[in-house]
Amino acid sequence: MSAEKKSPIIGFLPDDTPPLGAMLSLGFQQFLTMFPATVLVAILTKFDVGITLLASGLGTIIALLVSKRKIPMYYGSSFSYIAVIITVMSKFAPACFSDPTQVYCPEGVRIVQVGIILTAVFEIGVGFLIMRIGKAALDRVLPPIVTGSMAMVIGIALANAALGNAGNWAAPEMAAATWAVAFITLIATILFSVYLQGKGLIGMLPILLGAIFGYLVAIPFGLVHFEKVVASPWFAVPHWTFPAFNDPNAWGMALSIALIFIATVPESTAHLYQMSLYIDDLATEMGRKPYNIKELVGLNLVADGADDIIVGLLGGSAGTNYGENNSLMAITRNYSTSVLMVAGGMAIVFGFFAKLVELVNTMPAAVVGGLSIYLFGIIGMQGVALIQSEKVNLFDPKQLAIGAIILICGIGGNLALPNGVFPFQVPFLFPNGIPAIVFAAIAGIFINSIFLVFKPPVVRGN
Repeated sequence: MSAEKKSPIIGFLPDDTPPLGAMLSLGFQQFLTMFPATVLVAILTKFDVGITLLASGLGTIIALLVSKRKIPMYYGSSFSYIAVIITVMSKFAPACFSDPTQVYCPEGVRIVQVGIILTAVFEIGVGFLIMRIGKAALDRVLPPIVTGSMAMVIGIALANAALGNAGNWAAPEMAAATWAVAFITLIATILFSVYLQGKGLIGMLPILLGAIFGYLVAIPFGLVHFEKVVASPWFAVPHWTFPAFNDPNAWGMALSIALIFIATVPESTAHLYQMSLYIDDLATEMGRKPYNIKELVGLNLVADGADDIIVGLLGGSAGTNYGENNSLMAITRNYSTSVLMVAGGMAIVFGFFAKLVELVNTMPAAVVGGLSIYLFGIIGMQGVALIQSEKVNLFDPKQLAIGAIILICGIGGNLALPNGVFPFQVPFLFPNGIPAIVFAAIAGIFINSIFLVFKPPVVRGN
């Protein structure tokens, strides 16, 4: 009796190069997966969509090269920075940012760019530090109660922007229609995300599907206008801006922006651990050595920083490696860095596609608001999930104290304080006061450091 023939194992590991046809199709799937959230961040913060796409693609390619193509990650726009970027825009580009007809505010972008570059410096510095002393030391300074609470603050602090776009900022005569479109978009997106999960590529695109559905619903309400799309050329150079290094306001806000890396470092590390499991499982099936990329935490953060340097220099939205793309890789069993570089090249090309950029800019605020209610809420809930997954003891008064001060100072500060800013002026760093989210991070880290230096008594059960 002849031995039964085994089916070939289908999949691509990080150093594999698929055939050209597979590489192009898999690359386009990666591009499509990052597209909705990446352009949504640009719309919310009034960054140029074209340069955001271009920077996303170029930043991904540079990050892959920095990691020596060992870590398969795609980089898109980060939601974590939206709240502090909106603070900067509202303060230093108020006329443009408050004008619903404006989709791009370069004077605010230039100031934010300095903060994004400082973020890159922090990420690279922490990455090299971890390479030298290990991740355990970082976890002592930024334990899960700090990072998880900060994620909750970042998500909930964006409620004003989400509800504002959904209808709170609409003209009175349009408010009913705007709210209706927002909630139709919200419900559709939730249904897509729940009922299409596990359905292949389409299951990875609930935000895109929700946006398209909401967009179509908005048309008969008179919320979509195509004049600029028709008048636009097919291709044009995206709006590149140079960082405002010579503006003291930029340096005053840079640290506020850069400190958000406190929330993105654990997110990036979690993505790395997730990818490591999937890659090593496929390598075992294929009879190849495990890659153990989970050991490259420091290098992964250096790659994150390399992406942010590119984004900061060009004027794209602050970046992060994308969980959506990681999930797509797990579904397709494709972890090839060659495919991700192709996807990055596609993002660069589409950044010059002016009609696509103008079409994206016709997205009504109501649709953006509906999507934002869902997405920003998820950011907050991910903070809860992080605290749960790390088994943080919330009966321990030490942990409660750290979490409590972060939540009240961060969320309460955004709600109760004028412009969401604590009136503590620090020359050069915070000449106009400390933004609530940043103050919450500083306060949480400070309280945690007290407990590290002066050890609390150990009580049984804690």
